[in-house]
Amino acid sequence: MKKKIRFIINPISGIGSKGDIPKLIEQYLDLDVFDYEIAYTEYRKHAKILAAESAELKHDIVCAVGGDGSVHEVGTALIGTDTKLAILPVGSGNGLARHLNIPLNVKDAILCINQDRSIKMDTVLVNDKSFLGVGGYGFDAVIAKKFDTHHKRGLRGYAYLIVREFFKYNPINVSIDLDGKVKTLPVVLCTVANASQFGNGFTVSPKSDVTDGELELCLLKPFSIWSAPSIIYRFFRKSGDKSRFTEIIPFKKVKIQLSKKIAHYDGEPFDVKDELNVSVVPKSLNILVG
Repeated sequence: MKKKIRFIINPISGIGSKGDIPKLIEQYLDLDVFDYEIAYTEYRKHAKILAAESAELKHDIVCAVGGDGSVHEVGTALIGTDTKLAILPVGSGNGLARHLNIPLNVKDAILCINQDRSIKMDTVLVNDKSFLGVGGYGFDAVIAKKFDTHHKRGLRGYAYLIVREFFKYNPINVSIDLDGKVKTLPVVLCTVANASQFGNGFTVSPKSDVTDGELELCLLKPFSIWSAPSIIYRFFRKSGDKSRFTEIIPFKKVKIQLSKKIAHYDGEPFDVKDELNVSVVPKSLNILVG
């Protein structure tokens, strides 16, 4: 019996047209192994509904065709099910796909699906919300919120917003309760990392592993404008953890209090409560990898 796979395409994510993708699926998907169907999202959160429906119908695989936001919607709907998540990364950052070594070329990513190589990955639960890769409450949350409505997509859009917003950003105050030990400090970034990077190679937690049963809390402390180039360079060279301004704390459960109640989960902006209970949910999502 053939395996059933549903491709959920977000037609407006990332950069470029998605018009060629159905043709590439037909051409490169192993049709001796898979029966496939394609569904297009029509509104925000539609991908989550389509993915949950696919799991109920016992599809073997649901493939998110889009960026980290699309992967977030589809993947969180599949947590705790037997249905596997696949990714065709055609978004602006593609952070989780890069972490999992999934090819960024659509043809190669489809060929990767044919191999059906999967792992059980950990996910993150924050109060009542789940995410897959990286979430944050500092400057990255501000950028995610601005990028959500920005007219420019891709790396250029991110770079423009980062430069524009950096000079008017004030660090937030966080209080971190880890096993009863409380730490309070101002930070530029307060990032919860299951995977290693935001996207585009910007690696906030180089040693993060989505199968190790723990998360990393990545803190970037306030720094001068003169230090910014070297810090950015370190993050792109996967050595941000070695900066004197960064601290990375492994954990399984942590309680965080925030002075500013905005967040992003997998690049999707959210408003949150000022007290967050963050925990790892081990091996809760089946996902295809590169």
